[in-house]
Amino acid sequence: MNIFIAGLSFKVNDADLETLFEEYGPITSAKVITDRQTGKSKGYGFVEIDNQETAEKAIAELNGAEYDGRTISVSEARPREERPRTGGFNRNGGGGGGFNRNRY
Repeated sequence: MNIFIAGLSFKVNDADLETLFEEYGPITSAKVITDRQTGKSKGYGFVEIDNQETAEKAIAELNGAEYDGRTISVSEARPREERPRTGGFNRNGGGGGGFNRNRY
């Protein structure tokens, strides 16, 4: 089961997350999501636990708990939705987003 953890302190790293969830049993992976440009934490992460019962116990006990001075939200991760990319620059060299002056 893939578990989503929100509200993490920006100091928490992958190893911290792994340690927090290992109390409930073996985990497959632990990852704090970071900004691509700055490398700083975005304040959320994911933990994978193969055992359904263990994962559900971890969610029940950690959701709303305080960790590193912050109250965290822990839930089963939903599948990522594919969203169209908007804004920024496209491959043809043009910019995206903004408004069209010719329309007004």
